[in-house]
Amino acid sequence: MAAESSRLDSCVMATTDLVQKVRAAALAEGFDDCAAAPIAELPAGGRLREWLAQEMHGTMRWLERDPARRADPRRVVASAKTVLVVSRSYFTDLPVAESPRDGRISRYAWGAEYHDVMGAAIKRLYARIEELMPGASGRYYVDTGPVMEKAWAEVSGLGWIGKHTNVIQVGTGSWFFLGAIVLDCELPVPKPAPDHCGSCVACIDACPTGAIVAPYVLDARRCISYLTIEHRGAIDREFRADIGNRVFGCDDCQEVCPWNRFAQLGDSARPFMPAPGRQAAPLLELFALSVDEFRERFRRSPVKRAKYEGFRRNVAIALGNSADPSAVGALARALDDVSAIVRGHSAWALGRLGGSNARTALREALVTESDPWVRDEIAYAETMIDGSSEPVVAS
Repeated sequence: MAAESSRLDSCVMATTDLVQKVRAAALAEGFDDCAAAPIAELPAGGRLREWLAQEMHGTMRWLERDPARRADPRRVVASAKTVLVVSRSYFTDLPVAESPRDGRISRYAWGAEYHDVMGAAIKRLYARIEELMPGASGRYYVDTGPVMEKAWAEVSGLGWIGKHTNVIQVGTGSWFFLGAIVLDCELPVPKPAPDHCGSCVACIDACPTGAIVAPYVLDARRCISYLTIEHRGAIDREFRADIGNRVFGCDDCQEVCPWNRFAQLGDSARPFMPAPGRQAAPLLELFALSVDEFRERFRRSPVKRAKYEGFRRNVAIALGNSADPSAVGALARALDDVSAIVRGHSAWALGRLGGSNARTALREALVTESDPWVRDEIAYAETMIDGSSEPVVAS
């Protein structure tokens, strides 16, 4: 009983001074900000269930598993009372790849794997909290568990969820990662951050594929980040041209956000500075990577999440959008790729580039191709070269 009383006393001692110490510890571990949210019914939980019911999560089936657990951390930590949310900027003041012949990679994947950097820092912060609050216990996450970090960040006052569904902070913007620590002790909490989006719809207008179907509602099935990172298999033809030169992710909704004009390079973002060949690289160079070269080039990088087949699929699409006639040879050779997904998207890319050499390669491939889906892509590619408005299904 004495030990339990001591633990409870330590939790009750959560004062403004303690919060300042926790914040100081967070800053010392490389985070830019932190805020606490009380465990309560999360309105975003209902929105998540509605979003899932509309199947806007696409093939991310893991999101379907026990959504109530995601909305209520007490299903993970039974005695949970507080969610401490931390943020760390990854903004680097460098331009994105503009040339259609260079592959464009999302800013967050230019440097180190954020799970490693954030994970190590939040583990150290949790140890510091245990020292500051003896007897406290909980669990910590960096995009690795059933915790709705963005929703808790909004409740905590760390920022507000913008119309593009990313968290925004006044004076900082949205270029930052989030982590969460679920604690069984109470901490004083600020008021939720007000929504400063106002009447602005820049992010909605900028989305290449119309994925922001309503303010604060993102249909992942149309989102280029989802399509090039999370989605496995074929990408629908209606989205391929709009993917442009993006080979991993898309930042357009954040690039146009007025609040991101205030983002500045800070020490916390140093680990996320671009590694060689990750900010931008010629598409033909990326397409030529072997599986071992891909693994080495993107070792300890978020880009590996797309996997080799998915990355080559993405690069094939980008080559089709590059208007680069020198890409025809590489794409023609890819019609013999071991992956049907790569062969099919390479066929589409050849059709988009057009020309007699592309047509010859497609016709030769059709003679030996046995996969029905790839044969259909080859036939469709030929209609693109012919200028036909209707695809021809290969027999």
